[in-house]
Order: sequence, then C-alpha cells, then structure tokens
Amino acid sequence: MTVAETQITTSADRTPIAFDRVGEGPALVLVGGAWNTRHSGAELAAALAPGHSVYTYDRRGRGDSGDTPPYAVDREIEDLQAVIEAAGDSAALFGHSSGGALAIEATAAGAPVSKLAVYEPPYIVDDSRPPLADDYIEHLEELVASGRRGEVVSYFMTEAVGMPPEMAQQMADSPMAAAMEPLAHTVAYDGRVMLRGNMKGGALPADWRDSVTVPTLVMDGGNSPTWLHSSAHALVALLPDVQYRTLEGQDHAAPPEALAPVLDEFLG
Repeated sequence: MTVAETQITTSADRTPIAFDRVGEGPALVLVGGAWNTRHSGAELAAALAPGHSVYTYDRRGRGDSGDTPPYAVDREIEDLQAVIEAAGDSAALFGHSSGGALAIEATAAGAPVSKLAVYEPPYIVDDSRPPLADDYIEHLEELVASGRRGEVVSYFMTEAVGMPPEMAQQMADSPMAAAMEPLAHTVAYDGRVMLRGNMKGGALPADWRDSVTVPTLVMDGGNSPTWLHSSAHALVALLPDVQYRTLEGQDHAAPPEALAPVLDEFLG
C-alpha cells in the first residue's frame, strides 16, 4: 500500500499549504473541486502513483492549510504555484470540477505546467441550464457569516448543481452534510474561481487561446447533463492543443478506476 508523505509549503502571502505526495516519476498535482480536501483525491493518487509523483493538497481554507483573508482567486493560483514549486518547479495538473477551472486559471497565469487535464469544469456557456444567481457569492457569504453553514449545502446543490430542492434538502439533513460544514466557507471561493470563466451562459475568455497552450485533455462523463458537455465542448473549441474524451457510463463523480487509465495514457 502506498503511504502518503505529508508536507507543508508556503504560498506567496505566507499562507501554509498542506500537501501529500505518493509515488515516483514525473510530478502530477491533483486539484480538487468544491467540498474537497487533499484526502478526497487519495484513491486517484494511489492509482496513478506507479508512474507519477502525485501531489494532493488542501486548497486555501481547507484541511490543514491556512486561510489568510481577504480571499482572492489570485491567491489560490499562488497556492497552486507553491505546490508546483515544491514538486520540482514543473508539474502536470489534473483538476476536477471547479478544481479544473482553478488549474486552467493557473496555467493561463503562467504557472510552470507541463500538461493540463480537466474533468467537467462546470462553466455555464449556453442556455442548457439557468445561469447562476447574480447574488450567488454574496448569499453564500451571508449564510456563513450568520452561522448557517448547513444551508450552504442545500443552496449550493440547488443553485450551482441544479438538484431539485427536495433532494437538496434531504442531503442537507443527512449526516454527510454535517461532515461538509467545516468547508462551507470555501464554496464561495470556488464560485469566484468559476466566475472568472463564465457562469452566465456566454463565451469562455478568448485570451485562453493564447495563454493555455500546453497539451490539454478535456474530459466529461457520458451520463452527465447537457450543460456540462457544453462546457467541455466550449473548452475544446477554444484551446489550441487539446484532446477530448467522454468517459462512457460516468457522471460528475467519475471514480479513480475510470479516470486513472485515461490520465496515464495522456500523461505518458
């Protein structure tokens, strides 16, 4: 069994960022999405460890990492750059969901990324689903500030994911939601990352064509909703060096056994 080696690096604003490393080989950093810590990617990291040095990390405000206010997406990009530096000054990135969006932002900002892979970054680029509410971020922050962390779960599930309200409430009332509450304040962070792309039904940033030029793999799941396929297609149409794969039978929560072989093939 592969044993993770936990370390701490320091971001540009002196915020401590915790990360685990497993495996041997070229560096690969896994970037988790909303509600994820470094432990969320541990199974995928173990599956990829035979051919890679795989780094999973606690994004700002999560797990064992710090959270220096005020929040800004640029600080999260610096956090990821610090992990890449700790990994040896260059690394491939794999980001899931809003973690994929953060990986794109870091690549566009000039981070030393060798290859980029993303799975279903959830941009809203057409009318196949409603756009995010104009006050989405503000409402999340208000819920956290007023101590209603549990309500963040149901609001996120209905507004961002598109889950029916009754299903979202059932989830919010479950034991799983209680375990999610410590991360509730970071959901607004993911929202700010996503708004840098598009969550209103329009085009993705045109400058990514010139700033995201590394070999890129865009993936989606065959069972995922139309709007997530639209997001993937928009990225594929925009980026200059891109491959596209649909993982048949998968949805937004594709498991390691579906992701790892495709990532191994792409990363080489």
